[in-house]
Amino acid sequence: MRAMVLAAGRGERMRPLSDRTPKPLLPAGGKPLIGHMLERLARAGIDDIVINLSWLGAQIRAALGDGAAFGVRIAYSEEGPVPLETGGGVVHALPLLGGDPFLVVSGDIWTDFDFARLATLDAAADARIVLVPNPPFHPRGDFGLDGERVIERADETLTYANIGLYRRTLFADCSPGRFPLVDVLRRAIVAGRLRGEIHRGEWMNLGTPEQLATLDATLRRMRER
Repeated sequence: MRAMVLAAGRGERMRPLSDRTPKPLLPAGGKPLIGHMLERLARAGIDDIVINLSWLGAQIRAALGDGAAFGVRIAYSEEGPVPLETGGGVVHALPLLGGDPFLVVSGDIWTDFDFARLATLDAAADARIVLVPNPPFHPRGDFGLDGERVIERADETLTYANIGLYRRTLFADCSPGRFPLVDVLRRAIVAGRLRGEIHRGEWMNLGTPEQLATLDATLRRMRER
């Protein structure tokens, strides 16, 4: 199975740190955010990685190279000067992603989720996503669960963790261009073909300098134990 790590975005909320350094390369605990992700994927046995590039993408390519330092093999999907957003980025990278299924994760999250758990999809689903309890910055959540079926509305909502396993058929009707992945997920919900699971372990979305500083302090404490 191959994985795509989303790394093309501008990182507006992370400014001014992201003005000169792409957000996935910002350091936490002594290594870049995307480095933590690559190492976790490698530990799960997922070592063929596609990374999309746009904002300051040359820096990411120069820092990660072929991926050998992180135990993976990297192919790059160049999007040009304007990022294609999450959904458009996946569609643009499909020629590099091989057969079904493939994993898509954001390069600016930190988690202890075991990616080996997302190895298969049942025949009734086009995708399986990971959801987490709503963090303070997103109290309304995104989706609900009815068993394992993801639904749009529920008494208890959860937050999409920016981790998912997808079939190519999910993107069959998508045209090239800029659009968010959530548009595709909502169509799958309507069709009843989106499954999900809850991760109650460690998960952080690194959107702001303050969140990055919190993770950096946490990882340094962990390393000192």
